This record gives sequence, structure tokens and C-alpha cells, in this order.
Amino acid sequence: MTTEWQVRKAVSQIRKIKPDVIVADFYFQSDFRDRLSNLESLLAATQLLKEIRVLVFYEPHNEPVLDKVRERMRIDAALPMPATDEAIKAALSAWL
Repeated sequence: MTTEWQVRKAVSQIRKIKPDVIVADFYFQSDFRDRLSNLESLLAATQLLKEIRVLVFYEPHNEPVLDKVRERMRIDAALPMPATDEAIKAALSAWL
């Protein structure tokens, strides 16, 4: 398991180790000019790597914005925060 807090470094790790699952947080940032969130660069790195599953945690009030991201990019599962252990296990067990 690898943890990375900076998107640029996470993208580099994805290309290097090709993980089975990526778990990320979605934060809506209205001040971005060309995208909606921190997540889009990370998702762009996974779009051609179909074998990598993506689980995203989000604040419930940001769900409409996350839906806009999901229209353009693949997210395999999204859970509102705080996510329960049972919900996380259910999402992961479907893939492993």
C-alpha cells in the first residue's frame, strides 16, 4: 500500500506501480479555472488503465459537482463521508 498526498506525485506512482485500487478524496474547488476539483488530474491518469479501480470519498453537499466529473471520467465507486466500514468493505470486496 502506498499513500500520497500530492496529486502530481500520486499520478507518478500510478504510472510506476499500476495499483489495483486507488482511494481518493473529492474536494470541490471553485477557484480552479479549467477543472472542478483536485481529483481530475488523478482520474485522467487512470482512464486508460481500466484494470485500476477508483473509489472516491466526497462530502454529500458536493455530490452534484462530483456527478459532473463522473459524466466525463470513470469513477468506479463513490461514498459520502463519513463512510462506514461496511460500505468501504462492500465496495472493495466487489473488486478483489
